[in-house]
This record gives sequence, C-alpha cells and structure tokens, in this order.
Amino acid sequence: MDHLSKLENQSIYILREAFNKFEHLAMLWSIGKDSTVLLWLARKAFLGHVPFPLVHVDTSYKIPSMIEYRDRLVREWKLQLVVGQNHAVLEAGNTFPNGRATRVECCGTLKKDALQQVLAKHHYTGVIVGVRRDEEPTRAKERYFSPRDKNMEWNVEDQPPELWDQFKTDFAPGAHIRIHPLLHWTEVNVWEYIERENIPVIPLYFANGEGLRYRSLGCAPCTAPIKSSARTVSEIITELRQTRTPERSGRAQDQESEDAFEKLRRDGYM
Repeated sequence: MDHLSKLENQSIYILREAFNKFEHLAMLWSIGKDSTVLLWLARKAFLGHVPFPLVHVDTSYKIPSMIEYRDRLVREWKLQLVVGQNHAVLEAGNTFPNGRATRVECCGTLKKDALQQVLAKHHYTGVIVGVRRDEEPTRAKERYFSPRDKNMEWNVEDQPPELWDQFKTDFAPGAHIRIHPLLHWTEVNVWEYIERENIPVIPLYFANGEGLRYRSLGCAPCTAPIKSSARTVSEIITELRQTRTPERSGRAQDQESEDAFEKLRRDGYM
C-alpha cells in the first residue's frame, strides 16, 4: 500500500469511528482544498453518501466564486448544507472591512461566534474539521478527537493521549468534540491526493494571467494571493516541494499579533 492510501485509510477509519461513537455530528466545510478533500473522504467512507450535514460559516466576505463553487457541489453531490452567519454583528457593521473591529476581533465574531451559534441551534455535539498539524503551530497541538468545554473553549494543556490508534471517545457530559481526520496529512499530501483522485477544487488555487494564485483561502479583505506560475495540480506540487514560505503567509489576521491564532483557537475557532 502506498503512502497516500495509508493516509486515506487512517482518515476513513477516524471518520467511521466518529460516526459510530458520536450522535449529532456535522462537518465544517470552508470550501478550501483541505475541507473538500475531507468531504471526498467522507463520501468514500460512507459509499457515496455523506450521512451528516455540512456547516459553512459564511462571513459574507468570501470571494464570490467560493460561494458559487459551494452551491454547485451541493447540487451535484446532493449534500445537506447548513449555513451559519452572525447576523447581529453583520447588521451592526462591527467588522474589519467597515473599520469597526480588528481583523482578529472580526474573525472572532464572524467565524467563532457564528460557529457557536449554529452548533447550539442545531445541537451538534461533534464537529468534523479539516485541520492539519503542519499548517500552523497551534494546530500541531491538536488530537484526532479533541474535547472543548460547553463554551467551546479549548484547554490546550489538557489533551488526551492517542497512542497506537487508541482514541478517547468517552467525554464528560456537555463536552463538545472536534474530530480531525486530516491531522496527519501535509499540504503536499493534500495536493497529491487531489491529483490522484481528480478532485474538483476551486480555480482560485491556480495561477491566473497575472501570475497570482491563492495558496490558502479565507475572507477577501484578509487573504492575499501569492506569486506563482502553477496552473495545474502537478505544478502546484512541484512548487510546494521547493518553497519555504508558510502556507498561511497570505492570511493577514495571522500576522496581527504573535499569538492571535492560538487565542482564537482556545476560544473555539476552527
């Protein structure tokens, strides 16, 4: 069995284990490459059917083609989509693009708080998320089955051990569980798998006529493209094997303060 098949098998095992152990599951779908690979794996794990809803936290500031891509896949793959939005903050205009919040504050209200609202509304007790250890240092501290308290807060110093594929799935009442089936993947692995499986990804990841492409996708005001000539998946893989630039270097909110991202994740961010 090759390396990609081993990664795939482990992720499918995690997905099936989560579905077996937890009720009221949902999967976060950011529309990016990682969560779309995760969606593809879920369809494989359950024989073409995704047995839980997809949750997209819509800040209203996404690049329009991302929403078009989302809606097309929902139709073609017959997915159940739940969209969460922090309507109160958007109506009040207390966002970074409006000049009434910092980038990190904006992420907190439009992503973290909106996620908490949609989870509470639909009573989801477990959420499947497409984070990877290599993407960002804070995410390297995660577990495959990672508990949050009733307020979705994450105690990074108190994480269950996970040895020899033995996972803790029995948590205290009121705990909210994040499940991370892609934790052991790398960015290159994700693109290798996209190439092998011919997974449809949003064209923003490929270089345009100006020699720019997005490496990581987020809200339009806080996400910048990188210089690149990679127009195919194969060219992206070659480029990634040669670069030393961090994957999230184009995400402006990560640069706002040294520990901004960890604070957001401790408070319940994706």
